[in-house]
Amino acid sequence: MIYMDNAATTIRKPEPVKEAVLEAMESFGNAGRGVSEPALNAARVIYETREKLARFFHGEDASRIVFTANSTESLNIAIKGLFSPGDHVITTVLEHNSVLRPLYECMERGVKLTILDCDEKGNISYEEMEDAIKENTRAVVCTHASNLTGNMIDLERVGEITRRKGILLVADASQTAGIYPVDVQKMGIDVLCFTGHKGMMGPQGTGGMYVRPGLVIRPLLSGGSGVDTYNPRHPELMPTALEAGTLNGHGIAGLGAAVSWLEKKSLSALREIEIARMRQFYEGVSRIPEVTVYGDFSTDRRCPVVSLNIGDCDSSEVSDRLSAAYGIVTRPGAHCAPLMHRALGTAGQGAVRFSFSHYNTEEEVETAVQAINEFANEQ
Repeated sequence: MIYMDNAATTIRKPEPVKEAVLEAMESFGNAGRGVSEPALNAARVIYETREKLARFFHGEDASRIVFTANSTESLNIAIKGLFSPGDHVITTVLEHNSVLRPLYECMERGVKLTILDCDEKGNISYEEMEDAIKENTRAVVCTHASNLTGNMIDLERVGEITRRKGILLVADASQTAGIYPVDVQKMGIDVLCFTGHKGMMGPQGTGGMYVRPGLVIRPLLSGGSGVDTYNPRHPELMPTALEAGTLNGHGIAGLGAAVSWLEKKSLSALREIEIARMRQFYEGVSRIPEVTVYGDFSTDRRCPVVSLNIGDCDSSEVSDRLSAAYGIVTRPGAHCAPLMHRALGTAGQGAVRFSFSHYNTEEEVETAVQAINEFANEQ
């Protein structure tokens, strides 16, 4: 198998991640539920992972790291917990449905929404973003990088705008966390939403959010917390305020091991390999006349993603052929990014997405280029 669907989930996890999950499964009780050794084992590792993530994202306080199952849950907590009827929110066509659908639900309750368009290469205008800000604008909610084109949004520039205008920045780092450094203080990010199972190299079912000190978010869930049991309301102290029920301690142990592994390996060193594989593939397929590639490849400051189509072939047909004939795993279809596909004119056809990791080899990339060339020549 040649696995090139890393933007959906990385499949080859570091050995320390797998070892940490197994060890946790054999030794963890329920964190915050008593002072038995198994319960304390879980509590210690969960807290240590909060500290690691706070350092990793340059957050001020480990208590501002909240664990969730994925960035979709994080974004739902942030969006539904921050905005009220009459608020105005700005977002972009680059967004995943995990941003768009919660915002649409907020619209049904009276929140106003502006969606910024993009150019033909899938880039937004920061001038248009600033011009869209109104008196009742509460926040900009945007991705750090498109999961379809790989194009990145300059969060530091967005953060400068939002700080100057006195509004919030909620950032979706699903495609960049673990690939590019994210500094919440330098970038002016008020809420950072991330997932553990992609570039972070952690297990599925892990993720979280960073919430700037002083910012209060209404909880999405309430229930058991292990503390303040006789309070009829969910505790307000972070991070418990946004966490209800038993945490995925086994997965969090794996995520903590993944963060340590990434720090030892160096993000820049890993990213250099990934961008090189992306560039090798792009240079190969972009020379094929029948192939259309989407996104801005004028810079290497982008995610290691190449989405393409071959003539008018359905993207699922191409992806199925790649899998059956060559063992190449890709992601066809709409990628949960409906507005981006509409902007690129691919809503009906979809696109075939190749997304690379540091464990992909030059030989695998060459095989993928040859496979696309052979398929295109048959059309």
